[in-house]
Amino acid sequence: MASSTLSYNSLNPSMAAFSRTRFSIPMYKELSVDNISPYGSRTTKQRKKLVPVKATVTEAPPSVSKPTQSVAENGGDRIPKKKKLRVLVAGGGIGGLVFALAAKRKGFEVVVFEKDLSAIRGEGQYRGPIQIQSNALAALEAIDFNVAEEVMRVGCITGDRINGLVDGISGSWYIKFDTFTPAVERGLPVTRVISRMALQEILARAVGEDVIMNASNVVDFVDHGNKVTVELENGQKYDGDLLVGADGIWSKVRKKLFGQTEATYSGYTCYTGIADFVPADIESVGYRVFLGHKQYFVSSDVGAGKMQWYAFHQEPAGGVDIPNGKKERLLKIFEGWCDNVIDLIIATEEEAILRRDIYDRTPTLTWGKGRVTLLGDSIHAMQPNMGQGGCMAIEDGYQLAWELDSAWQRSIKSGSPINIDSSLKSYERERRLRVAIIHGMARMAALMASTYKAYLGVGLGPLEFLTKFRIPHPGRVGGRFFIDKVMPLMLNWVLGGNSSKLEGRPLCCRLSDKASDQLYTWFEDDDALERAINGEWILLPCGDEPDLSKPICLSQDEMKPCIIGSMQQEDYQGSSITIPLPQVSQTHARINYKDGAFFLTDLRSQHGTWITDNEGRRYRIPPNYPARVRPSDVIEFGSDKVHAKEKKLHIVLR
Repeated sequence: MASSTLSYNSLNPSMAAFSRTRFSIPMYKELSVDNISPYGSRTTKQRKKLVPVKATVTEAPPSVSKPTQSVAENGGDRIPKKKKLRVLVAGGGIGGLVFALAAKRKGFEVVVFEKDLSAIRGEGQYRGPIQIQSNALAALEAIDFNVAEEVMRVGCITGDRINGLVDGISGSWYIKFDTFTPAVERGLPVTRVISRMALQEILARAVGEDVIMNASNVVDFVDHGNKVTVELENGQKYDGDLLVGADGIWSKVRKKLFGQTEATYSGYTCYTGIADFVPADIESVGYRVFLGHKQYFVSSDVGAGKMQWYAFHQEPAGGVDIPNGKKERLLKIFEGWCDNVIDLIIATEEEAILRRDIYDRTPTLTWGKGRVTLLGDSIHAMQPNMGQGGCMAIEDGYQLAWELDSAWQRSIKSGSPINIDSSLKSYERERRLRVAIIHGMARMAALMASTYKAYLGVGLGPLEFLTKFRIPHPGRVGGRFFIDKVMPLMLNWVLGGNSSKLEGRPLCCRLSDKASDQLYTWFEDDDALERAINGEWILLPCGDEPDLSKPICLSQDEMKPCIIGSMQQEDYQGSSITIPLPQVSQTHARINYKDGAFFLTDLRSQHGTWITDNEGRRYRIPPNYPARVRPSDVIEFGSDKVHAKEKKLHIVLR
């Protein structure tokens, strides 16, 4: 059956896909919005050349080459009076650097041992940009206000737009998240997305290159009771008063503390990529989670005309793709999903698609022993579904530095030695409940996203035929009601629940963190959100006829409607589409624009005009009655059963 389709989506075949940038220099001079991040705004900006600075050393800095030496101040930074406590940190990722910065600002001597600061640590290369939510930004403000300001300038705000869950097949909204209100009501910064490498560069620069020992991999340690000695891969040893393991999910410090324990496989492999792609709804939508059965898809604006995405698929661990086969496999896995998903996959270069299996670690009651403790992924690695893995590490860093400083102040008042063991235990007690709850939420989010069933019959094998009746699945209805009630409470607690414990940050609302005046209307009204989309509506024919081979852009001029018929409309001021088939009437239908939407009117054609919506419902529109057409609608002209052909057109938004 020949067909032509009119569709509405965000596909732009001319867009070039993003190519990964490999960073080899950990720190740069004159760090600024312009020269650090490709993700700093929603519009593409020319990237300036970075000026590299040597930031790594292969031998110990003067501060740790001998136990009696002290850490020098970083480039004249004003920090509190030195406290006679040397803190060793295994791992220079985000969690390790944040803690090092917090401890340094408290006046402690800090040494960070990092295996390779010149590349994004651990799994960072697979994760791309990182979401820093309001709770973590507030913790950064409490640690170092200037560093927090720089992170927020460089990052791309997503919390000022609509975010939430949508149906993967239809693209229809399921639940919308308000991450803006919980932040501004508490005077907290609004959620940002920032390049992991840009964030690491900002933190490393603030910590200071004299504090960071690059090419230094901690492989062993000994807790002597009054000090800790770490051993590096090259055999060198260094002493300190305590050791913090911030060396990631495969932590060597954790292994030495608690023995070999296996990380937990989530059941999902994850493909991820970044595309040079600007959706038509970029000004109103920050990120979306597309729900499906045993698979789900996440997309997020990361600024500078780029979109980041994650594709999760339930399968055994250890899978390997054929060479140059990732993109093809993804298109098969997500075949039939909405245009928002397919467009992003198509717009991404094969070389920019990476794959990893998703693991986490169940948090334990005990985070350390003696003078050694753990932080971030080394103790509570999370699945990425809540966007809180890095945020929890930042909160850990703040809390641990605060506990050490409090213990030091108590020791000064009492005149007794600082009780390091007790301060580390206090750190555990303060953190483990909140971390465990959010860790559980991340697991639940993955379960919910991948067990979602839109219609009765999905995933039931022989009973799959029931899906054609479009009977809403009871779990979908009940789940929506539950999430709608619980989600605001959860977001309030996750984003703002730790803010009352933060010392040293001003309580203020940021004038720069503004949302559209229509934000709350968009939360309540899907139609208003759709009308806010700023893009071109394209008629995309899907047929073999040569005269219907080119896309047609619909005019958003209310005075220039589009006429569809079997003959060319002479002297017509609007556009005209000719479909030379017998079932198409000479003047068959009209498409016109009004109040931010397009409407289709059947002009009393002989064989009718039909619409199939994004949920698969097909209906005939009444003659001379304007019917609203929406993204991904399929329009059929002349689908009377007596004819061997029917003509379909698809609408896309670009």
